Amino acid sequence: MRSEKLAGHLAIAATYVIFGLNIVFCKDIANNAVVRPIVLFTLRAIGASLLFWLLGLVLPKEKVERKDLPKIALAAFVGLLVPQLTFLMAITVSSPIDTAIMGTLGPIFTMFFAFFFLKEPITGKKAGGVALSFVGVLFLIYNSVHAGGVQETSTGGFILLLINSISFAFYLGVFRPLISKYSVVTFMKWMFLFALLMSLPFSAKGIISTDYAAIPSEVCWEIGYLIFFATFVAYFLIPFGQKRLRPTLVSMYTYLQPIIAAIISIWAGLDVLSWQKILATSLIVCGVVLVGRSRAANTIS
Repeated sequence: MRSEKLAGHLAIAATYVIFGLNIVFCKDIANNAVVRPIVLFTLRAIGASLLFWLLGLVLPKEKVERKDLPKIALAAFVGLLVPQLTFLMAITVSSPIDTAIMGTLGPIFTMFFAFFFLKEPITGKKAGGVALSFVGVLFLIYNSVHAGGVQETSTGGFILLLINSISFAFYLGVFRPLISKYSVVTFMKWMFLFALLMSLPFSAKGIISTDYAAIPSEVCWEIGYLIFFATFVAYFLIPFGQKRLRPTLVSMYTYLQPIIAAIISIWAGLDVLSWQKILATSLIVCGVVLVGRSRAANTIS
């Protein structure tokens, strides 16, 4: 049991490290404006679908019950299509600070969705842990603001980021029983197939008309990272962790992203390590540990 939980923690932590780098690359791709968000999503879905279905060919065959296919399609819509597409659209009209702040709402939404749909109780430790990490993230973001070159977030940007947080929180808080029913590869190959089919009517024209020769080589590498690591690897690790950890605890790892962003900034010489960042990181980690020690989080069933 303990080794299973540790594996779940490592999987989700690795996922959000990947997502932390994903934010940087998505912003650069968006700034180049050579690939539309819906086209980029479809490219990711094509790549992940191929990889998961190919992987499924060498693994023991697992049949999906017909009654579960509509549920998996809904999971693909709220867990893949909506959050990925709204993020790619929002990142062009949102400041990095506002993007990070809106991202902190995810664990709060997930906690309430898990309470209403999975009857996962909101314990004092869980609520306290979420609140402690929330304060830590806001403190980190506040102390990372620098004067000059401030980008404003449009109303549409806020709406897209809100939809992003609610949609992925709904996926984490509702679909755990379905995810636990099948192997990771079986579940994700159907998820990405459905997401691909949903996006094609809106992206087919853009996929054909995109001038791929005009895409800078560094952007090609970034798109490759998005397809393999931020899509295939990350979405392999998420259901792996979801099988072993409660939804609220999984969502708490969202708070790793601003830490990763701060580390990258310090490493690149764009920021400096300070006591505020150390304190904020400590609050975030303590909050995650507190949620992990709550009674509901320790109950896998």
